[in-house]
Amino acid sequence: MIMMLRKYMSLLGIGSAQIDLVLPKQTYRPGEQIEAYFLIQGGTIEQRINRIDCDLMLENHADETSKTIESRTILSSRTIAAEELNKVPFTFRLPEVLPVPGRDESYRFKTKLTFDQGTESVDQDWIKIVV
Repeated sequence: MIMMLRKYMSLLGIGSAQIDLVLPKQTYRPGEQIEAYFLIQGGTIEQRINRIDCDLMLENHADETSKTIESRTILSSRTIAAEELNKVPFTFRLPEVLPVPGRDESYRFKTKLTFDQGTESVDQDWIKIVV
């Protein structure tokens, strides 16, 4: 009975696995290669991971809009056990030419972990790009 309750709760996003993009630093230059990793923390039950999407976004805080600059997808068929910690390597080369952020703009990585069943886990990491 408890396992069934945990399963339904994870389908609603309660107790499901979480993802965190771990970056080596916060400031980068155009064209720089980023060697990072995704840290996936298992939830209350075993879950099957379908994919990890990571988008470099340019956010405009004044008008609350965002623009996708570049995207990466990692397809997966791995299963993460309850409360398991898992590291997935991630390499991302920033484009050589990037829009210079205005006063009300900044960059972030938006990461989404998609499961076979249930909700998605989302993470965001703000970075600074200097020219």
